[in-house]
Amino acid sequence: MTENKERHSAAGVVLGAATVAMGLIAGAFYVFSCAVMPALGRSDDRVFIEVMQNINDVIENPVFFLSFFGALVLTAVSSWQLRGASWRWWVWAALIVYVVAFVLTSGVNVPLNNDLADAGDPARIADPAAVRDTFEDAWVAWNAVRAALCTIALVCLARALVLHGRFGRARRAGSGAAQPSAYLASAAGSSESR
Repeated sequence: MTENKERHSAAGVVLGAATVAMGLIAGAFYVFSCAVMPALGRSDDRVFIEVMQNINDVIENPVFFLSFFGALVLTAVSSWQLRGASWRWWVWAALIVYVVAFVLTSGVNVPLNNDLADAGDPARIADPAAVRDTFEDAWVAWNAVRAALCTIALVCLARALVLHGRFGRARRAGSGAAQPSAYLASAAGSSESR
């Protein structure tokens, strides 16, 4: 029983860490959608390009990668740990949705970032408006999609975490297994109801 309790506790830690990492990523993409990109949208073309190049350069850091890759790895590990739990579908749904967001980021947003970096020094770009037009609308739209996907994944993980906690409390209250009431037992129900 102690081994099962420790396994349940370890699975809860991983699920909690996955939820935190997913929340950080969902929040990062959300902030881009509701603050960073609208603010940059007010800038002239050269400023827009320069700032986005700088953001794309500095975001490649261990803290961001810890949450970006951590959300994927921790959710995958959690889905494996909870494969026998009745709420596993919430974790699997989160994993599937986040994989879509991860692939979208890797396949759309990152190549757009690379193209923007390849445009070179904003002061030397002959047609900054064309460079911005190629980048901005597509990047903003797909960022909104990945922000929504990560938020959905976060909700799924949060639901799994709540269910995991309820199951743990029920196990502790019932000495490891939920016991049916005496009334609901077939033989006891008929005698206790008289």
